[in-house]
Amino acid sequence: MTQAPTPTADTLRRLVRTLLKESSKDRAGTAAGPDVRPVAEGGEHSTWWVGTRHVLRLAPDREATARQRREVRLRDLVRPHVPLAVPASVAHGEWAPGLTYTLDTRITGGTTGGHDVSAVGEDDLAGLLTGLREVPARQAEALGVPRTAPRSLEALRRMAVHAAERLGKADEFDPARMNQLTPPAAAQLAAQPGTAVLVHHDLRTEHLVVSADGRVRGVLDWTGAAVGDPAEDIAGLALAVGSPAAVRAATLAGYGARPCLRGLWLARCDSVMRLAGRIEGRDDTPLPLLRSQLRHAWEAILLERVTELREDCQDTGDDDVTAP
Repeated sequence: MTQAPTPTADTLRRLVRTLLKESSKDRAGTAAGPDVRPVAEGGEHSTWWVGTRHVLRLAPDREATARQRREVRLRDLVRPHVPLAVPASVAHGEWAPGLTYTLDTRITGGTTGGHDVSAVGEDDLAGLLTGLREVPARQAEALGVPRTAPRSLEALRRMAVHAAERLGKADEFDPARMNQLTPPAAAQLAAQPGTAVLVHHDLRTEHLVVSADGRVRGVLDWTGAAVGDPAEDIAGLALAVGSPAAVRAATLAGYGARPCLRGLWLARCDSVMRLAGRIEGRDDTPLPLLRSQLRHAWEAILLERVTELREDCQDTGDDDVTAP
């Protein structure tokens, strides 16, 4: 495979100057061109701030190029359905042979790492989950969005149990907490047939734009979107904003106890396994972030008082648990 060229600041400025025509179109620019600087957060893409109003993202390889081309079209499909801002591409093309770029509008705000999500922000997240469910799955698949099978919670549970034991030896986690998810419970929380929807599939801290008042203003990076298990987005929110807020948002969006609890346990297993991978040197994600995700995922929720699924529950997943 040919090594992709490394973009330099001068190369980027020339590209941006061509795209924006005149540096005066971005007030942060100078006579030498607009101010271009790398974005610190996120590692999958080469991402650069362009002045104060744009973001330039370069696909580093052919696989990322395919995802980025799909993303530009998918965002146009998603935008009418969700109440949050979705970046718009003001220009896109190739920055090197076979490798694409997109120059996007910048959504003003911080991230969930810098601002807490308020109660009204949870309504915003509920609107996001509701809107994603309304996006026609067939139209998304026609754009090339893949359909993914639900993960086995039982298989994930087994791996997380072993990871928790290793974290216990490192004094990072009490492995007994994994006993809350028994094999029968994992089987009960299996994904139900016919519930696949469009999922963002990467609702991480840096992809949720949050204002200082706790409102969720936008959602970034749609390259990982898939038609699949809605519990994956609930799990992502649990890691990013905490399990109580994630479950409240999902409940407001009309999801019943089964997908909420499934999302909760996907997040908990993932958080244990990711931190174990970092402790053992198999992951370079910053430790503070992984510890924060672990803490968020293991926050207790009221729904955990409900322990038994009804034998006659419906496949919709709504109201599918009963109190002990």
